[in-house]
Amino acid sequence: MAKRTINDTVLQAKFDELERKNLEALEGGGAKRVEQQHAKGKLTARERVHLLMDEGSFEELDKFVMHRSKDFGLDKEHYLGDGVVTGYGTVNGRLVYVFSQDFTVFGGSLSETHAEKIVKIMDMAMKNGAPVIGLNDSGGARIQEGVVSLGGYADIFYKNTLASGVIPQLSAIMGPCAGGAVYSPAITDFIFMVENTSFMFVTGPNVVKTVTHENVTAEELGGASTHSTKSGVTHFASANEVECIQGIKQLLSYLPQNCEEVSPRKPFVEGNESRPALNTIIPANPNQPYDIREVVQGVVDDGSFFEVHKNYAENIVVGFARIAGRSIGIVGNQPAVLAGVLDIDASVKAARFVRFCDCFNIPLLVFEDVPGFLPGTDQEWNAIITNGAKLLFAFSEATVPRVTVITRKAYGGAYDVMNSKHIGADLNYAWPTAEIAVMGAKGAAEIIFKKEISEAADPQAKLDEKVAEYTRKFANPYRASHRGYIDEVIYPDQTREKLIRAFKMLENKVDKLPRKKHGNIPL
Repeated sequence: MAKRTINDTVLQAKFDELERKNLEALEGGGAKRVEQQHAKGKLTARERVHLLMDEGSFEELDKFVMHRSKDFGLDKEHYLGDGVVTGYGTVNGRLVYVFSQDFTVFGGSLSETHAEKIVKIMDMAMKNGAPVIGLNDSGGARIQEGVVSLGGYADIFYKNTLASGVIPQLSAIMGPCAGGAVYSPAITDFIFMVENTSFMFVTGPNVVKTVTHENVTAEELGGASTHSTKSGVTHFASANEVECIQGIKQLLSYLPQNCEEVSPRKPFVEGNESRPALNTIIPANPNQPYDIREVVQGVVDDGSFFEVHKNYAENIVVGFARIAGRSIGIVGNQPAVLAGVLDIDASVKAARFVRFCDCFNIPLLVFEDVPGFLPGTDQEWNAIITNGAKLLFAFSEATVPRVTVITRKAYGGAYDVMNSKHIGADLNYAWPTAEIAVMGAKGAAEIIFKKEISEAADPQAKLDEKVAEYTRKFANPYRASHRGYIDEVIYPDQTREKLIRAFKMLENKVDKLPRKKHGNIPL
């Protein structure tokens, strides 16, 4: 073994000193800054990464990067890492890339070098086909760097767009996210927020007050509750950062590494798959609501349903689950909210989810109980036509295995939109309670038999008679089944068994769209 020279010793000492300073900088400049983060109910950037990654798996990159700007006093203050921790590691044994912004270093503001570190990680994720996770905690662009910091944001947006549909991109908002900073998470696939400590808005409360004279708090304007219920910007709202990170890990378990792969399967041993409880879920009264989640949970593997966008557009339910260990995407009308109608928010919510599943080879299971689209001037004036068409477009272009189960109502154009055979569904099942028609029996009878009813001696009796006649002919699944639009009418307790066999049969499905650059979804 060669003898160590004095120069080697000096170099090692310098390296050790740099490493010590680097660790202090990345932890927020020392114990005081760490304590300040904890006092706000927040973890440090490095703590978040270690909580996310498998123990000992994180490999940090670009530890010693520093900003290059010398204007407005920046030449006097440097931090190694420049306010963002970047690297790679594993989550439950699977490769992921991560960047975690450090609010204690220049407020987590984005500089030229800060952006370069993030872009490098995204490039590596693309080349190696693995998800990228952004833990955002930033005050925005670093003002002292001017257009250079703005260019850094644009570089990130561009990479987000190129990576879209290639690798899963997840964003967690762990603190403020304002101005241009919000558009990177907005392009990614899923957004997590933390209640009371994270905010997203293009313009903050002070600017809003100056321009519109509205008094609004940061929480009201762009907090987790606002974005998970009103705007739909965030898909998950967590009580704290630990819960948020656990949610990210759970979501990853349903997703493939990239668009060329399929999601990992869980071990499954088939047994008695009959579910008698499903036979009693649909009420005898067709106007009485029920919770579609009970149907979902009765069909999928126990405890596997992971709902997305739970508190937004609640008249439709979307999320991930497993059937026989296979990851699938669920879309279901929710009769317990607005009778399960499709409106603008529900259409957009479901359309984006469908497109995500199609991007990443996740089969789709649709539960249909829809009386139609929500009527009214508010919906029409705010473009229910265009927004409803988004869901129609999303289902129509999806090439993954697609199965629909009609539990009750399938009326009007909404029947077509909700993954009907006519727009490419592979298999459509119907329960005996299914009603497939242009509209409800009463409304149809009033239109078709208007003259007969008005001229009858007892108009109400005549109406009841015609309603019953229309019901016999159309308010059942058999007419559609005769046409082949329904592949099989099944008892509810058979549903899980049928779906296990259906998705197994479809697992090698190959379907290609016509050659084109891309479609033009009605945005």
